[in-house]
Parts: sequence; structure tokens; C-alpha cells
Amino acid sequence: MPTLKLRQRLLSLGEDFDVTDDAGRRVFKVDGKLLRIRETFVIEDTEGKEVATIRQKLIAVRETMRITRDGKTIASIRKALIAPFRDKWMIDVEGGKDLVAKGDILDHEYELLRDDETIATVSKRWFTLRDTYGIDIREGEDAGLIVAVAVAIDEMVHDEEKS
Repeated sequence: MPTLKLRQRLLSLGEDFDVTDDAGRRVFKVDGKLLRIRETFVIEDTEGKEVATIRQKLIAVRETMRITRDGKTIASIRKALIAPFRDKWMIDVEGGKDLVAKGDILDHEYELLRDDETIATVSKRWFTLRDTYGIDIREGEDAGLIVAVAVAIDEMVHDEEKS
């Protein structure tokens, strides 16, 4: 799969943006839902079919985002309690092997790993635009889930900055 391009920051709820491929073609649309009690983002494919929905868990000891598909939770994301020297986020995947996001999360320079094997890389260095970052996804991986993870982590990191 080619590197996908995303904007660095969702400025506010209710803002929509496209995720594009190397050629500038839309691959996914991210729809930030406005006027919800909790943060919600819906990711749709090019035909308008929902591939993932991201929702903030309302009551949690640590901030958690849930990713659902067809009404079922497919993953939960939370910051690791202990992560010396690096940012580390845990992604619990329902019915599959869990993922870990490690690296410089705030600056969008990190990897998604499964069993210590890189399945996706998130980086700003591929783009000259300051507010843009890319996701390079290994062939055969669930691109919708990985884009949802990146969007959720981006939102959670910026929520931490506000606190």
C-alpha cells in the first residue's frame, strides 16, 4: 500500500478531512462528529462505507479511545503506564494480536508494532508541509484500523497537551 497522507491535527470536532494516497487520490474520509458528548470520528472509504468509528471512552482511569466497526469494538487505545525514554501507546485488538505505538508520538515519528515487528510507520519527514504526516502501511494490514489508530492517538496526544 502506498504511503497515506493525513493532516497533523484535527482542529476541532466537526471538521472533516480526506486521507489521500501518493497520487493525491482520496482513500478515506475522516468525519469529526459535532455536538456529541464524547469525541467521535467516523472513517469512511471512497464509497462512503464506514470502515471504523473512534469514540472516547467516557469513564476510564486513563483516557481511552475505542475503535468500532459494524457496532463492535475492534480495538482500544491507551497510553502505557510505564514507558521509559519513549512515548508508548497500547492498542488492544479484539480477536487479534495487540499493537504497540512507540517513538516520538508528539512529533509524528513513530512505529506501530505487532510482536516487535513494524506493521506501519508514521512520519512527518516525507512531506514538506508542516501540518501533514504520512502513514506507510505494510501490505496486507487493515489500513482502516491503522488510520483510525493514528487519528485516535493524534487526538489523545493533543488532549494531553491541553491538560
